Amino acid sequence: MIENFFADYKKFIVEPEDEKRVADVYDPKNYAAFYILTLSIFDSRLSTWKDASKFEIDVEKSIKTVLKDFNHKQREKYHLQLLELDKFKNYFILALSSKNKFNPEEDKERIAYIIDHILTNPFYVGQGWFNLIGEKGKVARKLFCCSFKEYVLGDQNQTEKYENISELIPKNGEIKLIKSALKKDIL
Repeated sequence: MIENFFADYKKFIVEPEDEKRVADVYDPKNYAAFYILTLSIFDSRLSTWKDASKFEIDVEKSIKTVLKDFNHKQREKYHLQLLELDKFKNYFILALSSKNKFNPEEDKERIAYIIDHILTNPFYVGQGWFNLIGEKGKVARKLFCCSFKEYVLGDQNQTEKYENISELIPKNGEIKLIKSALKKDIL
């Protein structure tokens, strides 16, 4: 081999992109479908999230850590956001945004795959949530029970338009005219 073969190697250096420099900014316009997920622990040993402190688990911190990692790794496909976590309840609520719209027949399977195969292991092993489930859950290696509903953004202006309908009703009792006018506006 010739010793000076790679003499001009400096022209070919490409610095690796630092993964932390990539901004994970959530913009709903970049997503096609949205789902509201309600997750609870399968075969739970907890009655409320407050009881997780017995197992030295900070539930809120754990969820935020896992979601941050999930959103970074899945930024080309999905985004998860914590909507509700009440320490006096035994479930939490997430918003799932997907770049692609799921077919109605496959949405249950796709969401189950995300929960059971992508999200469970970071909670189960990474955050020590295996301590939160009983023997039945450990044998099944199932951490979450999940229910979901597709989130469809409605026409918000219409609900605001008729919020205080009592101001529209005249004092002299001409209610029939107003009802028909409202029906026309709604249709």
